[in-house]
Amino acid sequence: MAQTTNATQLNTARILIYSATRDFRHDSIPTAVDALVQRGPSYQVAFDHTEDQTWFTDERLAQYDAVLFLSNTGEVLDEAGKAAFERYLDLGGNFVGIHSASDALRNTTWFIHEVGAAFDYHPEITDAISPTIDIVGPSHPSTAGLPNPWPVRDEMYNFKSDPRSIGAVVVLSAKESSYTDPGPRKFDQGTPHPTAWYQEHGAGVDTNGTAGRSFYTSLGHLNETWQDSTFLGHVFGGIQWTLQSNTTRAFNSSAKVGNGTSLSGSASTTGSSPR
Repeated sequence: MAQTTNATQLNTARILIYSATRDFRHDSIPTAVDALVQRGPSYQVAFDHTEDQTWFTDERLAQYDAVLFLSNTGEVLDEAGKAAFERYLDLGGNFVGIHSASDALRNTTWFIHEVGAAFDYHPEITDAISPTIDIVGPSHPSTAGLPNPWPVRDEMYNFKSDPRSIGAVVVLSAKESSYTDPGPRKFDQGTPHPTAWYQEHGAGVDTNGTAGRSFYTSLGHLNETWQDSTFLGHVFGGIQWTLQSNTTRAFNSSAKVGNGTSLSGSASTTGSSPR
């Protein structure tokens, strides 16, 4: 069952937004970055943003309490970057994936496990139909402020596996009777239809590593979605829960990764590439 910790937040949580793409590129990425950056201070979060894969080094990643993959597609990291990212996760780093983050690094098994499942396909969005999302599973901060059911004009993703098979807990499910999906479906993604989920211990971490938390939502396709306060409440609920893993310096001064700047300090929030 999802739990928040009772730990006191010691430091401003710092998150790296990574939105590089190698295939399809969502035009909502700038809107999404702006929405996250602008709201970060309200949640005691400072965001940096980059699309530069060379930022994925041990030294640089060590300053972040979470890495957020935003609408990525394709092979967005080279081998050195993937290795550094994997080591970061093994040291207790947290992960957040949004929308097509599940369509990145498609042949990297540990990354797919950290996300929870790989994207397969989605039916097209139509103006006439707003699919319905159901809240399922245990109570969770990412669903606390949502109506149930929740009508959402967004892409209803299908996946190549069931995220529950690697330990994820599904919290949002697409109501398949509320929209048309012509298929074909080639994979078993389990039921109810997974749309958003969390992992208390990210499954991409080595057995000898310290697993942080992982949260993924497949929603977030449109610019208008990122201007919707209900959707942003869903995303930030997931982010806040993820940060409370107690495996990074935002909550644990003994952690090996995370931001060491105290809440009373002057940590900045920026929408540009980190320096």
